[in-house]
Amino acid sequence: MRNDAVVSGGLAVSLFTKNKRTQVQSFILKIVNNNCPELKAHAEGPRLDHRVNLTIVVLVIPIERGELRLDRAFTAVTKEFSNTGVAVVLSEPRGLDEVLLGFRWEGEMTFMRAQAKHLNPIGGGFYQLGFHMTDTACTGDYPALQSVSF
Repeated sequence: MRNDAVVSGGLAVSLFTKNKRTQVQSFILKIVNNNCPELKAHAEGPRLDHRVNLTIVVLVIPIERGELRLDRAFTAVTKEFSNTGVAVVLSEPRGLDEVLLGFRWEGEMTFMRAQAKHLNPIGGGFYQLGFHMTDTACTGDYPALQSVSF
């Protein structure tokens, strides 16, 4: 039996179990407090649009010179949404100006045309890319989208 344990009803109970739990809770609280968008807004000032944290998979299809680049399409996860914007998390910086964002909803794909607004490192080799969504893209505008899904 370890020296930091007490026998209670025949079971060895660590004297430091509560302390370890408090350390874990303290760490999680620091992470949440320092990364919570609502708390950051107080420090940075008011934003024009409210953000909602939501993590879903999105297909990112670059548009170059007005043409879809399906060969350069990739998936990412969203970080947050606003009324007309979305931030996605990337594993590498990507120089994108215009894209179609593909969202899977109730078995169907919906595509939104979007303009890149900012690209910021968020640590650990990850980046946050913010998009302003301008309008819905129809498969009539881009027939190749009819076969695109994930």
